Amino acid sequence: MNTIRSVCVYCGSSPGRDEAYMKAGHMLGRSLAKSGLRLIYGGGNKGIMGAVADGALKAGGKVTGIIPRFLINREATETALDKLDELLITDNMHERKHSMFEKSDAFVALPGGIGTVEEIVEIMTWAQLGHHRKPIVFANVKGFWDPMLALIEHMSEEGFIHTAHRVKPLVVTDPEAIVAAIMVAGSSVDAPTEGVQSVIDKM
Repeated sequence: MNTIRSVCVYCGSSPGRDEAYMKAGHMLGRSLAKSGLRLIYGGGNKGIMGAVADGALKAGGKVTGIIPRFLINREATETALDKLDELLITDNMHERKHSMFEKSDAFVALPGGIGTVEEIVEIMTWAQLGHHRKPIVFANVKGFWDPMLALIEHMSEEGFIHTAHRVKPLVVTDPEAIVAAIMVAGSSVDAPTEGVQSVIDKM
């Protein structure tokens, strides 16, 4: 039985220099909606973040935005937030990340900056520690994540990733193929549908 019902998308609140990034975000949002999957994301309406939400909403999808109070005016507008069918406002980034983890059955990293890297690496760290088996995807649009993937391979080769079998992110270059890859992974690993509260409490 496939356990994937919601997908968390990490990505930049800026559009980046290549229009392919924004197109990929919009396409992923649309694909999630058409597959009946809820989008869990950072709540912003700017950059790639906004493109993902826009793609999902225009395709009739369900969208949950999770945003810290101090970022509301920086990454979003009240008008845009009103369009979401679920909005959670947290007190800080820490609570935001925990909520996103709890509500998501899989994770996708589209192109983004330091924040995006930090978020997906934390999810990979929790997988390495055995705290979850939820699918993790690097949306490698135009090779954006190649340097990151090379670093992970280098760390493994140098003996610093001792439980590499627990950290096997999917690398998908075609945005249209991301949802299918997640669904296959979800049915094969029987990913849990909720975060582990005992683990979350310790973070």
